Amino acid sequence: MRRLHNIVVFLLLLCIAPAVSANEHEGEPVNVKEIVFGHIGDSYEWHITTWGETEVRIPLPVIVYSSTTGWHAFLSSELVENGGTYEGLSIAPAGSKYEGKIVEHDAAGQEVRPFDISITKVTLALLINSLLLVVIVLGVARWYKKKPRGAAAPGGFVGFMEMFIMMVNDDVIKSCVGPKYKKFAPYLLTAFFFVFINNLMGLIPFFPGGANVTGNIAITMVLALFTFVIVNVFGTRTYWKEIFWPDVPWWLKVPIPMMPFIEFIGILTKPFALMIRLFANMLAGHMAMLVLTCLIFISASMGPVLNSSLTIASVLFNIFMNALELLVAFIQAYVFTMLSAVFIGLAQEEHKEEHSAEKQQAH
Repeated sequence: MRRLHNIVVFLLLLCIAPAVSANEHEGEPVNVKEIVFGHIGDSYEWHITTWGETEVRIPLPVIVYSSTTGWHAFLSSELVENGGTYEGLSIAPAGSKYEGKIVEHDAAGQEVRPFDISITKVTLALLINSLLLVVIVLGVARWYKKKPRGAAAPGGFVGFMEMFIMMVNDDVIKSCVGPKYKKFAPYLLTAFFFVFINNLMGLIPFFPGGANVTGNIAITMVLALFTFVIVNVFGTRTYWKEIFWPDVPWWLKVPIPMMPFIEFIGILTKPFALMIRLFANMLAGHMAMLVLTCLIFISASMGPVLNSSLTIASVLFNIFMNALELLVAFIQAYVFTMLSAVFIGLAQEEHKEEHSAEKQQAH
């Protein structure tokens, strides 16, 4: 495991070092903010590395609709080859309201944002990671289809995936949702492995890894929105009764509906907490590793003694951070799934009187 961490740190240095050395070659100080946000941010191209004066990038499709000039579809390399502007479109500079996004200019010279459905770095990474997840899941399912019922337990990767799936299903979904867990297990298992594989791919510092998918608030917002819809669409009558007429003293409900208002706000704060928790933890982890790596190059001008000591400290901390991020990748997927299961389970609770009536009928 230690050897694996060293390899990861080396690859991270390999990817970030050319960008830093390019700045130093031009006599400019190391811009930590630009390097960090350049790696964790979204873009219309996938920057692989900078080797000498050659930049290795993968141009991505730009697809936008302008209300004045209609649809535009071209590779982002066209912007670079044409001085930053192509077909009246350009990328907004630093300090702009739409910094880093495709914009056009109206008759008054103001920046206007067209309808943008471009395949950006995060979008491409999302597609690659999702395809990888589908391949893994269908590969495991294919093994079970080929084997007869009652066959020997699988080994290797299939056995590992079975252990993983049963752990999430039994320890998280079944225990948190309750008797109706089978109805929601497909979504919750999908959410867990989707978050987990995107977290792991984000730790790989070279293509097709390295994209900050789960550290993008748009991705975590959509995941939280799915949980929000499932909780409220499939919520029982008891769930809605506890929101609009909770079991509290009457003076907390009328004439001022204080408790119903608080309960209603709780409907919105739960998915918001899911969104922010995953986004903040993954973004902070990526930033911490990049800043620690930049420390090596910042200290290069401080003398060999200080530079050597800070380099050793930076590498050791990076090894620790990589080990921690591997753990965090699992923990965040686990926590997101567990909280979603808890929220769904709370919305599935039936009134105690109904349960007691059902038990009496059964006896």
